[in-house]
Amino acid sequence: MNILANKSISLRAPEPGDLDLLYTWENDTSVWLISGTLTPFSRDVLQQYLENATRDIFQVKQLRMIIQLRSNQRPVGAIDLFDFDPHHRRAGIGILIADATDRRKGYAREAIETMKNYCFQVLYLHQLYCNIAADNSESIKLFRTAGFIPVGEKKDWLFNGENFESEWLFQFIHPG
Repeated sequence: MNILANKSISLRAPEPGDLDLLYTWENDTSVWLISGTLTPFSRDVLQQYLENATRDIFQVKQLRMIIQLRSNQRPVGAIDLFDFDPHHRRAGIGILIADATDRRKGYAREAIETMKNYCFQVLYLHQLYCNIAADNSESIKLFRTAGFIPVGEKKDWLFNGENFESEWLFQFIHPG
């Protein structure tokens, strides 16, 4: 059994051939508010990232995996671990399904379940958390379906250029 695979998707490390893909995804301004991005990424910066992507999560405290379809190995998004804290055995998790035509097909749910298995069976984490804008009902539903529960609201946390909006903190604590 491959711990990095599920029914429809598998997770893999980023590769040098993903440069154009990451360049497109990271510079999509429609997701910047969600990802906390304020400036575009250059190809050079992304190339350097790819060259260092094989560094150990214990060194860099983050990990990105590409979500690809098992049927044809087509990349559909990325899933990230960030703020990795091996002492407290926790990490933040974020996900992107890049193209709207690939959304609502279960790929994100499978990727989260696959990453949870990796985190709890390989990294021996105790918990994962995520931050979701209060008006992002699709992400809230996705993470609730994956077993994450809301534990707090950060009021007026995000500024969208016109208004402030709240952000929810969700946690999944491993039952074992």
